[in-house]
Amino acid sequence: MRAILVGFMGSGKTTVGELLAQRLNLTHRDLDDVIVERAGKSIQQIFDDDGEAAFRQLEHTVLADTLVNSKGILSTGGGTPIQAANYELLRKSAVPVILLNVKPETVLARLADDGQRPLVKELGVDGLIGLKEKRDARYHEISDIEIDTDDLTPEEVVDAILAHVNFKNSEHDAV
Repeated sequence: MRAILVGFMGSGKTTVGELLAQRLNLTHRDLDDVIVERAGKSIQQIFDDDGEAAFRQLEHTVLADTLVNSKGILSTGGGTPIQAANYELLRKSAVPVILLNVKPETVLARLADDGQRPLVKELGVDGLIGLKEKRDARYHEISDIEIDTDDLTPEEVVDAILAHVNFKNSEHDAV
């Protein structure tokens, strides 16, 4: 890995990860997509069939494997760094962990019409804001770099990342 993107749902991790990878001519992996590939079913279906605990165990296994066996840019799920085992993997990684920080109002605006996120449907507006507040401390602890994304386009977020991380001198191999 050359960079790991973390942040709350709706912060732009997947979009920014794809653009950053394109700009650097690297591969991009979205952890949720890798989980879906590995499980053979959607995240919603994993939650419905097996529950959140099973999803989090699979997420940890896939994260550990991806950190070792993939190169390029990794976009994590919003809850990935919250789990203690994942937190330790990310903390010990030599790869820069970049927080895409976002205000609750921006999250709500970005996710207003997104029916594909299990926690959005389950928690509602107040629960979503509470969950973000609860997760924020962990995001800040784990991050090497923080980018506030609220008033930036995805391209501007990529520019901000490139201004903070020197990918040319990285000891990690490009793919």
